[in-house]
Amino acid sequence: MTATAVKQAAAKSRALSHIRICDLTGLLAGAGATRFLAAFGAQVIRVEQPAHEKHRWDFLRGGMSPDGAKQGINFGGNFNNHNVEKLGITLDLKSAEGKALLGRLVAMSDAVTENFSAHVMERLGFTYEWLKSHNEKIVYVGNSGFGKAGPYSDFKSVGQVVQPVSGLTFMSGMPDMEPAGWGFAFMDHMGAYMMATAVLGGIIARNRTGEGQFIDFSCTEAGVGLAGPELLDSTVNGRPMRRPGKPNSNSDNFPPMVPHGIYPAAGEDNWVAIACRSDDDWARLAGAIGAEWARDPALATFAARMARRKEIDSRIGEWTAVQGRDTIEATVRAAGVPVGQVARPADRIDNDPRTAAWGLWPKVQHEEIGETRVEGIPVHMSETDWSISRGAPCLGADNDFVYGTLLGLSPGEIADFRQRGVI
Repeated sequence: MTATAVKQAAAKSRALSHIRICDLTGLLAGAGATRFLAAFGAQVIRVEQPAHEKHRWDFLRGGMSPDGAKQGINFGGNFNNHNVEKLGITLDLKSAEGKALLGRLVAMSDAVTENFSAHVMERLGFTYEWLKSHNEKIVYVGNSGFGKAGPYSDFKSVGQVVQPVSGLTFMSGMPDMEPAGWGFAFMDHMGAYMMATAVLGGIIARNRTGEGQFIDFSCTEAGVGLAGPELLDSTVNGRPMRRPGKPNSNSDNFPPMVPHGIYPAAGEDNWVAIACRSDDDWARLAGAIGAEWARDPALATFAARMARRKEIDSRIGEWTAVQGRDTIEATVRAAGVPVGQVARPADRIDNDPRTAAWGLWPKVQHEEIGETRVEGIPVHMSETDWSISRGAPCLGADNDFVYGTLLGLSPGEIADFRQRGVI
């Protein structure tokens, strides 16, 4: 499918156009979930604090414009990436009038989504029972670090906490060194996809049974679920993840392959991945390397190479380190052996024709930033594909539409609420 076929600026997707979300999420883990739904056509109404509030729930909203010329509440890069195609309103959830307006939004919505700490909604008075009192069929999805109940429910969390607590960080690293983990909130992004699935699952169940429900989502448990093969190996075979002889996290262990790893290329921080799945792969790679050591008949079998894994990795690293990664990739690929460059962000975003052909970086129009690129969705549907062309809403940008057109308030009522800080 070409970038043209993605229809980036075409009519809004119809896939989820029958769904309305009252969205209280923020940051990445929650906003990323409703972003996915909005791209497929759901009407996502993002509820935020009014402009007079000094302490904002979503601290990612503020930032600097791409050209560095402006700074303010509407320029946050992560915010603008994660809230495309959404409507944005402001509402004081602590005031009685604000609570009443939220109740009216809940009454006309299919789902309520939030990713506050576990007990924030209850402290605000928005229990599941309160939501049901306004809409008996509402689907309520609460995404927190450790779930709404249990011994850890009072703890607050972000993705960088979820990753070590769930065990994912322990899986990433080099032998005989401390766990490496990731330098970004990996589980915020993965948790967002899982949360979107939970929202859709709740709505599908509601459509079949006529009943709404509360869905308690724990981002830490979602992280545990991503460790499936290692958990299985531990519980069934009694083998810990980090043990003598265990390959590093750049190598395959199910099944093991030798060689299989990341090797240095010439230049600053350039790397290639090479994998030999079989003895035949090794024979072809050895021919491409051409060195006497690689053609040693003693390395022809997997068992022999496994016994000399460190030596082979070191030798291959010496061979690759003096060549450009393009040259290595072309040579090894011509030999019929799996190989790929370790891509840096700019490699995939700006320089890879496959990414451009996929349409993964659509351009949107933002009210204050102008035209800018954002992330697309790594899925294409032949009949009801996603569409992203509207930038994230500036603070309160859709108050008149939501409160006037959808809720039926008069211009005078909206002006009064705005003047008194209710919206």
